Amino acid sequence: MARRRTALSAAALALAISLAAAGCSSSGGKKTEEKDATSAVNGAGTPQLTIAMVTHSGEGDTFWDIVQKGAKQAAAKDNVKFLYSNNKEGNEQAQLVQTAIDQKVDGIIVTLAKPDALKAVLQKAVQAGIPVISINSGSQFSAAYGALSHIGQDEAVAGEAVGDEMTKRGLKKALCVIHEQGNVSLEQRCDGAAKTFKGSMQKLYVTGTNMPDVLSSVTSKLQADKSIDAILTLGAPFAATSVQAVQQTKAKVEVDTFDLNAAVVKQLKSKEVGFAVDQQPYLQGYLAVDELWLYKTNGDVIGGGRPVLTGPALVTDKDVPQLEKYTQRGTR
Repeated sequence: MARRRTALSAAALALAISLAAAGCSSSGGKKTEEKDATSAVNGAGTPQLTIAMVTHSGEGDTFWDIVQKGAKQAAAKDNVKFLYSNNKEGNEQAQLVQTAIDQKVDGIIVTLAKPDALKAVLQKAVQAGIPVISINSGSQFSAAYGALSHIGQDEAVAGEAVGDEMTKRGLKKALCVIHEQGNVSLEQRCDGAAKTFKGSMQKLYVTGTNMPDVLSSVTSKLQADKSIDAILTLGAPFAATSVQAVQQTKAKVEVDTFDLNAAVVKQLKSKEVGFAVDQQPYLQGYLAVDELWLYKTNGDVIGGGRPVLTGPALVTDKDVPQLEKYTQRGTR
């Protein structure tokens, strides 16, 4: 399964620096080396930091469970107290960032799905001396808002890769299901796919926090337009619902999706889903915490401030044997 070299390099770099920070000593000697080796196994050996992650996640999106799992794993390794909060509304997300500032945390990880609502509060964080890392969405706003770096996939590039793949599969008319209005990353995914897809693509806006509404909307669209032969969903939970809509209408429609979870992997295996875009959410959470720890303890910035890519990679039923063991442990 092909992976972007940048993403792998970032992971390798983070691991190498972490081990170097935990395992090197200027005083030398066997006893020091043994002590440092023990520190590397049992923890970072650095003072405890508090890092807050504030995302735009809605309820029930398993993607963010995987992000949190990666972040918590890195936090345990780095002696970090990890705080998580989320709200799908931009203004409420900004209030959660302000709460983190008021708590005088040592670092903030934030998503920029609705960037305008977060600009002012992130400037406050930077002015307060709190380093910020953006993940997952809004990479084009990250540097301007004062973040050290952005960790995630380029959504436009990912969308274009999807459009190319749908064209290769001979699809002609696609429905792009957007589950959150105002989310710039979701719009980029659809627009990127439409750019390279040789067929036609129409957007369908649904209320992602209300899955019965999603099912009803997709089903109604399939019933009204029999020429649709593809559905592109922008999150793993919506793939399963779209598969259900296809089954109910008995339509000959391929469902493709962004993001993975255990259900999508099973649907890839059964070929109910054609392909999925993997942006490695576990890695996004893990690297973000690790990056803030590295910055606070050694002044390091992964990628030198440029975006660190964790995707995209297109996965199909052929990749299921490799993926199943990871989805079973909740890391993919």
